[in-house]
Order: sequence, then C-alpha cells, then structure tokens
Amino acid sequence: MVTGSTYQMVVDARTTTARPVPRWADRLAHVIPFFVLPSGLWRLTVALGFSMGMLDETGHSQVLRGWPAVYVLAISIFAEAVALTGFGLVRPWGEVVPTWIPIIGGRPVHPPAAIIAATMGSILLILIWTVGFWPVWTGVQARQMAGPVWAIVFVVCYAPLNLWGPALLVLTWAYRQRTR
Repeated sequence: MVTGSTYQMVVDARTTTARPVPRWADRLAHVIPFFVLPSGLWRLTVALGFSMGMLDETGHSQVLRGWPAVYVLAISIFAEAVALTGFGLVRPWGEVVPTWIPIIGGRPVHPPAAIIAATMGSILLILIWTVGFWPVWTGVQARQMAGPVWAIVFVVCYAPLNLWGPALLVLTWAYRQRTR
C-alpha cells in the first residue's frame, strides 16, 4: 500500500488503483492482447517453417529459415509485449512506478505523460494497420497467397490488429477521465 498526502492507493484484488477502474475498461484491457494474438500465432507458424499459404515471386511456397524466421518470431513477442502495456492504464503501475524499478520506483506517474504516450501509440497503431492493411483491402495480398482459403486465414489472423489502436485510444480516454 502506497500512501501520501494527496495520493492513496486502495488495495483490492480487482481494482488496485487510486480511483476505481470502470469494469468495461478493465475488460477492454484484457481483450487488447487477444487482438494481437492471432497474428502472432500466424507468424509463429511461419517462423517454425510452415508457409501458411505465402508464395514467393516465382509462385512457390515461401518458407522462412534462419535469421528471417528469428526476426518474425521476435516481432511476435515484441507485439504481444507492447499489447500488454495497455494494462498500465488500469493497474496501479500506471499510477505509481513499481518500487523494483531503480531510481524512479515508487514515484507517481504523471497522468499527462501516460496519456500523451498512449494517445500517440494509439494513433500510430491506427496508421500502421490502416496503411499495412491496404494490400488486403485492395486484393493485392490475396494474389500473393496459395489460394482463397489461405487469404481468408491471413485476414482472419491479421484483421483484429485493426482494433488494437482504437481500443487503446478508448482505454486512454478512460484513464484520462479517471486520473483528472
């Protein structure tokens, strides 16, 4: 329990923040990593040597080996780790830096800093997946797949990423409302 003259944290198993987190915001924070998970699983299978219907420029199945496979695996782990940072908007470590972090541990997080970072991240995710999905919406991606079933599998795995940015933006708004 962290106490201070103007800052007091209430310890509860569900909401351990200074002000209660709306139930919908807590649920949304739990859902965000699942927007990233299908694409991560798709990339994991590619990293393990399955083509997942991808074709190279000659029309043959494209299989990743070596460093490209490691790179794809690293992207999957990194994306999931970034998705988990949304919990900071509904957990106490989004209000007070955990004490185990050297130098700044135990200090309050300045809400404007968290809000600006999360808003910029949300906008960046929206732009990345709007631009990144352009080949899917225009049909270019389907021509690079072994068939329509593989193109559908790709879209089903990657389409949830389009929800990540807007969901984080809504979660940021809830954090702003709660911390002002």
